[in-house]
Amino acid sequence: MGNQMIDEIRAKIKTIMTGSGKDRLFSFGSFLFMVSLVYGGAVKLREALYKNSVLGSKKLPCFVISIGNITVGGTGKTPMTIKVAQIIRRLGYKVAIISRGYKGGAEKTGGIVSNGHTIFMEPEKAGDEPFMMAAKLKNIPVVVGQNRCKAGRLAIQEFGPDVIVLDDAFQHLNLKRDIDIVLLDCRRPFGNAHLLPRGILREPISALKRSDAFVLTRFDSASDYIRQAAMDKIESLAPGKPVFRSFHVPNLYKPANDKKSMPCIKLQNFAPGLLYGRRVVAFSGLAGNSDFRRTVESLKCDLIDFFEFPDHHKYTEMDLQRIIQSSINAQAEFILTTEKDYVRISGETLWPVEIVVVGIELSLGDDESAFIDFIKTRLKEIRKRRETF
Repeated sequence: MGNQMIDEIRAKIKTIMTGSGKDRLFSFGSFLFMVSLVYGGAVKLREALYKNSVLGSKKLPCFVISIGNITVGGTGKTPMTIKVAQIIRRLGYKVAIISRGYKGGAEKTGGIVSNGHTIFMEPEKAGDEPFMMAAKLKNIPVVVGQNRCKAGRLAIQEFGPDVIVLDDAFQHLNLKRDIDIVLLDCRRPFGNAHLLPRGILREPISALKRSDAFVLTRFDSASDYIRQAAMDKIESLAPGKPVFRSFHVPNLYKPANDKKSMPCIKLQNFAPGLLYGRRVVAFSGLAGNSDFRRTVESLKCDLIDFFEFPDHHKYTEMDLQRIIQSSINAQAEFILTTEKDYVRISGETLWPVEIVVVGIELSLGDDESAFIDFIKTRLKEIRKRRETF
């Protein structure tokens, strides 16, 4: 099966997963719907087995906070994990981050990506997101492993954290959490309301009952009607649970000389008009390539060409040559990509023009203080309960 046919099948499945129309009988969409029913039954059974203690959840001897979601795709979990870890450290706790290390060489075996000062793994071994977090965070260790409990024990043994923050772990019921924070993309928080593979839901919407707090990401990009509908749905499923609003804020970076330990350096003097009207070519390999495209367009540059690749795509020389040739033909002044994509590209690539790396930070705006108070209060309450018993 050729690459073109594979890409066409992926595109068709993605269209069905994100579409809200009804499926015709015996169509590919109806087949995916039937598969989603089987998948949903398995998910519900698994949750029930954990809820009724048929399957046991392990406990770590420290606070555990999970950052997760109930959909596939980018809701901002990695920027949120970074933010929560920084907040906890400012509150005076020792903190470590545990990530699965998806598609990294150490995903199954586990290992230490960073001790908070030195990075020990390259992106290929650590995984894109863990490496990116390790490069951004100082004094906060990053550990990877598919088995989060095993990775947590390694973090405790090596670094003695008071708090462990789990990146993308809402469905990881094997490990008990003290606080579950669920992120929902405010523009379409539940997709088309179908489970995988007919929709983008990892588990039924009712699973939100397990969460302790919610963060509506990209709140500024949704209409008032959709915002209110999302908040009403959360209130009906998890009454009284706090809901915080957040926004994606783009930052520009330039490549660093030492790509292995510090791939990008933030342009501290970045002015909003730096790319205004400038001719650019951009590329990304994300679950939400369209979101990155909108971010690039928000910088008011002249986007001449845009290349989309699958999430976690491993760039070949042919891929890069297509991008380079396009930028030459278009007489582009800059080439733009994401942090996650940049760490997957060979440091020996010769770009014809300057490459600018676009990063995302998560801002809670007016909800920042309330969010910090929520974490601070919950940790104090949990500690008091433990001391009592």
